[in-house]
Amino acid sequence: MGFVHWPAYLIAPVIAIPIFIKLGLYRAIIRYIGYRAQWTVIKAVSLAVLVWWVAVYLMALELNTPRSVIFIFWLVAVLVIGGSRMMARWVILYQFPGGDHSAQKDSERVLIYGAGTAGRQLATALHHSSEFVAVAYIDDDSSLRGMDINGIRVYSPSDIGGLVERYDINAVLLAIPSVSRYRRKTIVDSLSDFQLRVLTLPALSDIAGGKVTINDVREVDIADLLGREEVLPNQDLLAACILNQSVMVTGAGGSIGSELCRQIVNQRPSSVILYEQSEYALYTIEQELSKLTDGLVDVVPVLGSVLDRVLLQRVIRQYHVDTIYHAAAYKHVPLVESNVVAGVRNNLFGTLNTAEVAIDNGVKNFVLISTDKAVRPTNVMGASKRFAELVLQALSKREQGSGVRFAMVRFGNVLGSSGSVIPLFRQQISHGGPVTVTHPDITRYFMTIPEASSLVIQAGSMGASGDVFVLDMGKAVKIKSLAKQMINLTGLSVKDENHPDGDIEIIYTGLRDGEKLYEELLIGDNVKQTAHPMIMQAEELMIEWGDLVPVIAQMQLALDSFDYEAIRSLLLESVNGYHPLHGIKDPMYSKGSAQVL
Repeated sequence: MGFVHWPAYLIAPVIAIPIFIKLGLYRAIIRYIGYRAQWTVIKAVSLAVLVWWVAVYLMALELNTPRSVIFIFWLVAVLVIGGSRMMARWVILYQFPGGDHSAQKDSERVLIYGAGTAGRQLATALHHSSEFVAVAYIDDDSSLRGMDINGIRVYSPSDIGGLVERYDINAVLLAIPSVSRYRRKTIVDSLSDFQLRVLTLPALSDIAGGKVTINDVREVDIADLLGREEVLPNQDLLAACILNQSVMVTGAGGSIGSELCRQIVNQRPSSVILYEQSEYALYTIEQELSKLTDGLVDVVPVLGSVLDRVLLQRVIRQYHVDTIYHAAAYKHVPLVESNVVAGVRNNLFGTLNTAEVAIDNGVKNFVLISTDKAVRPTNVMGASKRFAELVLQALSKREQGSGVRFAMVRFGNVLGSSGSVIPLFRQQISHGGPVTVTHPDITRYFMTIPEASSLVIQAGSMGASGDVFVLDMGKAVKIKSLAKQMINLTGLSVKDENHPDGDIEIIYTGLRDGEKLYEELLIGDNVKQTAHPMIMQAEELMIEWGDLVPVIAQMQLALDSFDYEAIRSLLLESVNGYHPLHGIKDPMYSKGSAQVL
């Protein structure tokens, strides 16, 4: 009689096993199951017990089965099924050689800055990572202090120093993708004193599906060190010179030119003509844009120089170009100082050729990408760019009423561009130093390439022909301070007199040929605000076209004959404020007459 209730027990696995299969209990990999798997076990067991009791009732077996068995069956099943899985997981991860826990012994111990959704998702992703092991959360929210989230304690930012010493922390992962850039800069600045490697998550909009993975972790963007808040672009200004129009970008493969092309295709032109003299750069940007546009925009790669007037004429005429963004230029200051003829020819006559061909073929908008180095220039590059501005100012007055509109846009250094100090510092730090800075007091304005390109497009749609626009570059950045921050944020220390045991030394090499300590964006103080908060308009001196023509002709002769003294003399005569800091440095210049004129 003691075994009369056994039929009820025998049908239990017959009912439970199909339910467990359906709910996925047998699909989970033990090594990777988490605490949420316990909830699945509870649901599966509860459903199985319910169905089992209904079956027992329908088969009239309940008379021989104590009702307390329902609760006992449920409790034992949850403990045995769920507990056995968690025990197996613990054995695999923590006891067997080669388990995840043994791998984590050699992992970087990190703090996660931010205990919000992104921080919790990152902690979950790190749980299975052999590269990092999360030790604690850091969060500004005082209500979270002292709480445990998935077994990880939340601490205050003031506790970072103690945590670093106690747990030998190697790095900080910033899981604060939604905070402002200014707030991010403040946090990064506060972390630079601890000599921790600082990594970050991109903005939420850049994380696919809003789900954080270990692959989203990257180095801190140098833009975060500037604290500049980007102003949302004016869509009407972005599209004004592009939508359903044929657009040409000269220097399309360069840092600014390529980003202009990316943003231009997003505004749906009818076609975009990539005019570039570097074969590899042209191939790279053409391949990228072809994928971006997916055939919706006609992408035309043209291999050629802006000095080739015949080719410019054929291209602009054949593709009925409406707008030209002229970014083709030689911009590296010391190289142009050493190659005066090539620099002036390309920057001045390349602009003149493109502008005159544009006029002859009915181009509506012509935008010159200029530079802060054109303001009271101390080098040939800056002087040649200011001369190019003078040419466009004179042409705009000569062509009043013709339908073409010329605009010039000046800005400072862009982060990550070719020849920029940022990639150089990164390379020097990765090689163990030293980091080279030209002067302890040198400062520069910086802007991200996408922001600069967006503002260039918007400025090019504003004002009247001949206007010179200046982008708001924010505050000037001390290059020495930038170098120190970059060293500290890689977890290394600066080696100097006060810290002789530091990791990387900063050495000062002296100002390069033609280099200024401080860059300027304006000539004079006559500046007007425009409808855009980040774009200003400068009132500049100009030279009438009739007066400029003979100077251009003399410059052409001087370039053709490699008359360096005549080239410098013409630049001094034409470019207001040009003040070279040294004699002519071009190695092709005849020895013995390198005097400042």
